Amino acid sequence: MWERVKRLFRSIFGGIIDRAEDPELILQQVIRDMRDKIPQMNNNVAQVMATEKMIEKQVSQLEKEVVELDSKVKAAIKMGRDDIATNYLSIMQEKQASLTSARDQLETSKRASQQALKFRDNYMLEMKKRQAEAMQLINENKRAKMQEEIAGMMTSFQVGDSSSTFDDMRNKISEREARARAKMELASSGVDSQMQEIDKEAKNIEAQDALLAYKRQMGLISEGPSPGLSEPGVTAPPQRAKMLE
Repeated sequence: MWERVKRLFRSIFGGIIDRAEDPELILQQVIRDMRDKIPQMNNNVAQVMATEKMIEKQVSQLEKEVVELDSKVKAAIKMGRDDIATNYLSIMQEKQASLTSARDQLETSKRASQQALKFRDNYMLEMKKRQAEAMQLINENKRAKMQEEIAGMMTSFQVGDSSSTFDDMRNKISEREARARAKMELASSGVDSQMQEIDKEAKNIEAQDALLAYKRQMGLISEGPSPGLSEPGVTAPPQRAKMLE
């Protein structure tokens, strides 16, 4: 009994939620949320770069002070004032230690700036990709709405039995499956899959080159004008031969 009640509630409220979710409004909100993050992201990048500039100035100042102290040490030695030279040397050593630390901080800050810029640029590219995908889905949703309206008008001129209900449900399920397949195709046709194909082809080419090198070392084939061309007795892989054409 309890299971029947749960199924009833799920069927009622699940249908209400499904009808209330407008894909167009939701996709537009997602794009707005992504855009809203850009100002804060730019502010974070600016802060990281400002820290780098500040440390860079600190390094420059310390380098200048070390050079000046070095000149003062030499001048004191020439004057026979070893006591003054010793004081300058002590100060110079402290400055050199600070300079070493500042240089390390500068390298770390530069890497942080580069990473922040890279992250921001990648986010912008991903946002543009998502915007294009959202617009495509919104257009598909508009076409689906138009088709539903036309179908509704057509059914208003017909008096059918329960078979028409099954036909309507079958069409809706088919449309949902078609949209799901389209989304899967969009998700699987990204840059990552293309890069994986390129890496796979590159590894195959490296393996073929290594095989040719082994055969040359063993004296099975003679040296040729190009390691990528087929040698007597050696047939290039179909993919490699196609690339060479």
